[in-house]
Amino acid sequence: MTDVAESKQDRIARRQVDKFDARRTELAVATLHTLAELGYARTSLREIAQNSEFSHGVLHYYFADKRDLITEAVRQYEVVCVTKYDEVVATATSAEQLRDEFVATFFDTLCQDATLHRLWYDLRNQSLFDESFRADVLEIDSHREAMVWRVISRYAELRGGEPAGSPAVAYVTLDGVFQRALLHHLAGNADAVAQLRAELPDAIDLLVTKP
Repeated sequence: MTDVAESKQDRIARRQVDKFDARRTELAVATLHTLAELGYARTSLREIAQNSEFSHGVLHYYFADKRDLITEAVRQYEVVCVTKYDEVVATATSAEQLRDEFVATFFDTLCQDATLHRLWYDLRNQSLFDESFRADVLEIDSHREAMVWRVISRYAELRGGEPAGSPAVAYVTLDGVFQRALLHHLAGNADAVAQLRAELPDAIDLLVTKP
């Protein structure tokens, strides 16, 4: 009987934890655009509450501080981003199709979700100064690196070649292009963004050895 009671208590406890985590995710996603507009420096839980439908008390119950909320929000957005690129990898039947659809997705999300990407880079920059961010930032960064590597590995396979470098080198190469294009997009430099878009296919080719 004791074992049965403990098992029931464990199930109830797990359900409570699952509900708590689900609510955290819901709140993080719902406040994501507010976070993206305000940025890290101008954000507090109270300010987020004032710009959303949720009370300060609710946010404070589910998140220890703004770092906790911002990190969870960025993590949830990254899940969506990774899914977009994984779909490209899964459906491509030729190297050219994969490269072209990757470039299209790359710049579509850059333009459509610019403030959300800006929030990620804001968070990553903050981790250089605030140690409490670093573990979360490194975890998110590792997911982004793995996503890029899946693209490059599949592209190499379709071309009959091999990746020319490590996952880290492939990631920082494409991330560097993305960050620079994002800056020019936010600055309204459409010509600079278009130039980077035109050059990205060649940059991808450099990451794969020729067969």
